[in-house]
Amino acid sequence: MVMACAVATKAPNAAEALKGEGSNSYVPADGVSTFEKVWQTVRDRFYDPRHNELDWPEVRERYLPDVQRATSLDSLARVINSMLSALHASHTRFYTPDEPEYYQLADIFAGALRRRGLRRAFPDGRISYPGIGIISGFEATGRNTITGVIDGTPAQQAGLRAGDEIIAADGTGFEPIGSFRGKVGKSVVLEVHRGVSVLQVPVMPIDLEPTKMFLRGLESSARIIESNGRRIGYVHVWCYAGSIYQRALEHLLSQGALKDADALIWDLRDGWGGAQPQYLDLFNARAPTMQVTARSGTSEFVNMKWRKPVAMLINGGTRSGKEVLAYGFKKYRLGELIGTRTEGAVLAATAFLIGRGLLLLAVEDVRVDGERLEGVGVTPTIEVQAGAASVGSDDPQVSRAVAVLSRT
Repeated sequence: MVMACAVATKAPNAAEALKGEGSNSYVPADGVSTFEKVWQTVRDRFYDPRHNELDWPEVRERYLPDVQRATSLDSLARVINSMLSALHASHTRFYTPDEPEYYQLADIFAGALRRRGLRRAFPDGRISYPGIGIISGFEATGRNTITGVIDGTPAQQAGLRAGDEIIAADGTGFEPIGSFRGKVGKSVVLEVHRGVSVLQVPVMPIDLEPTKMFLRGLESSARIIESNGRRIGYVHVWCYAGSIYQRALEHLLSQGALKDADALIWDLRDGWGGAQPQYLDLFNARAPTMQVTARSGTSEFVNMKWRKPVAMLINGGTRSGKEVLAYGFKKYRLGELIGTRTEGAVLAATAFLIGRGLLLLAVEDVRVDGERLEGVGVTPTIEVQAGAASVGSDDPQVSRAVAVLSRT
C-alpha cells in the first residue's frame, strides 16, 4: 500500500489517444457498469467495514438514478465522487483521464496495477500525459488555482507561480489535460489572473512521465540561499511514493548541490505522500555514515546522516506519508515546522482501474505512535501563511525558514 508519485520523446500516450473523446463516445451502459464495479470495490475493500455507518446498499440505490442520467465520463465521475465523499475518507476518489492525477496515480501504483489492467489503459506500458508541470487546487475548489509549480518544468520556465489562477488556454476555458492534447511542443497562450492583473503567458507543453517529472523536480529545486553569512540549502520533495526520491535527496546532501550547505530547508508542501517513517533516520545523528569507494574512484555513502540544522515546510497540500514525517519531525524536535496545518489525509490506499477511470481507495487505517492523524493533520511550530502568488524569494514560508536557520 502507498500513502498518497520529465521530459520524454513525443511518443503516443493514453492522454493523446483520448483526444476528441467526449459525450459522444460515452456509452451509458458502460457508465452503469463502472459505477457498479466502484460500488462493489468499496463494499469489499474499503478499510472501514461499516462504511462510516452508511447503509451501503441503500447508497447504491440512491445514486443509481443519477448514474443512469449521466451523459459523459465527467458527469459520471461527479456522481461517483459524490457517493464516495459520503465516506468522509481521504485517499478515496475516482479520477478520469482528463485529470493529471489519473496518470500520476497510475504511475505511483503501477506495480499493483499490472495485475489490474494497466496494459488495457496503457498498451505500451508507458504512462505519460501532455502538460506543463503544475499542481492545482481544482479538485478541492473547482478553480484552476496553482498550488505548486514543479521545478524544471515548462510552467516554471514560463514564470507561473503558486497562487496564479489559469482562466483560459488559447482563448478557451482551461482544462488541465484537454488544453494540451495535440499541442505537445507547440506554444499555448494561457490567460492567468495574478492578484488584480490579467496576464497572457505563453507556455510549451511537453509529454510528462510522472516519476521522471517528480524526480527531476526534486533535483532541479536544490539550491543554496546565502543569508547572514550562512549557506542555507533548499530542496522540494514533490512526491515521496518510492525510495528513489529519498536516495536522490541523500545524494544531494552527501555529494550533490547541497553538500556544502550549513543548514537545510526540507520542503514537503503539496504533491503526493508515500513517505516511509524511516526516512526521518536521515536526521538521527547517533548513527554512523559509511563511505565506500570503488577501485575506479567512484564513491557512495551508506546510512547517510544530516547533522546540521534543518527546518521543514508544510501546508494544506502536505498529505499522507509526508504527514507522518511532519508528525515525527515535530514530536522528536528535529527542527522548526514552518507553514500551515497539513491536510489530515493519513490512510493507506491502493488503486484500481475501473472502466475508463481510476479508483483510489483507502484500504487500511493508520496510526502513528498510537495517534490517528486522519482528519486532524499536523500543526506547524511556526505558522506562516503563503503569499497570494509566491515564488522563490517572494515565498514567505521559505523566507521565514531562511531567517530561522540563518540565526542558528
